[in-house]
Amino acid sequence: MLLSRLAAGLLAVGLTVVAVDKATSQDYPAKPVRIVTGLVGGAADVFARLVGQGITPPLAQPMVIDNRGGGLIPGDVVAKAPPDGYTLLLTGGNLWITALLQESPYDAVRDFAPISELVRTATILAVHQAVPAKSIRELIALAKSRPGELNYSSGQIGGAAHLAGELFKSMAAVNILHVPYKGNPQQITALLSGEVQMSIADVGLLMPHVKNGRLRALAVTSPQPSAMAPGLPTVSASGLPGYKSGAIYGMWAPARTARPIIDRLNQEILRYLRTPEAKAKMFEAGADIVGSSPEEFAETIKSDIATWGKLIKDVGIKGV
Repeated sequence: MLLSRLAAGLLAVGLTVVAVDKATSQDYPAKPVRIVTGLVGGAADVFARLVGQGITPPLAQPMVIDNRGGGLIPGDVVAKAPPDGYTLLLTGGNLWITALLQESPYDAVRDFAPISELVRTATILAVHQAVPAKSIRELIALAKSRPGELNYSSGQIGGAAHLAGELFKSMAAVNILHVPYKGNPQQITALLSGEVQMSIADVGLLMPHVKNGRLRALAVTSPQPSAMAPGLPTVSASGLPGYKSGAIYGMWAPARTARPIIDRLNQEILRYLRTPEAKAKMFEAGADIVGSSPEEFAETIKSDIATWGKLIKDVGIKGV
């Protein structure tokens, strides 16, 4: 009776009653957990299945993968789900980048509770062998000496390769023409044929052609060197300080999910990511393991939104 009267009094003055959340989180999870993600076979789907399998044993409940297509759909599903820890989101930076390019049904910061950044896929900047530049510094010098003569390929407008290329142009203050194609295969084919001189793409797409001598890799675009491209320097360290781009993948819950639930999920995710099994499987999937606290992940998201939001506005990029 006393607890009921106290709860009623707190609700009357607009305060949140946290006792229910605490009780719920102590028993979490008491049933299967749904992980909403993108298209079957896509990178987010692969990471969702690996992480889901990795955290199932300690949580003692199955992680059910719910593929909901691309674009804004997975985020919209999770933003509208109950904040009880039983509907999670695993996706990439498209959660906020897509929302910067077109009208979105959710707010990428307000409507989600970050759990952990999981992995980053390695991307590299490569040039056709006919390009004389052997480093990022030489490429920038070449572009400045031949304004408007060099060009780079990307897949869809507003996609990762397009944004990475425009960020490179902006930070290096060079005039390199953007040539969009229908998708990644066409983007790489254009580079191989010499139709374009430069491209930024996933290491898995470019490295086979680097190894056979048809392309020259200059640097990885991540903040740190990548195990996926051993020996390659970062763009930042080899001529363009502060440059970074690449796909970020993480896990979120709906906003207002109880903090003990967020902490339990974070704990089990980090435990899994530190295992030799996770390192081997993520390497095979083309990703570098990160792992972070919810606060660290929140700061990464805010920084990424600031970077790409400014670029999209300055360049005038529109989604398709």
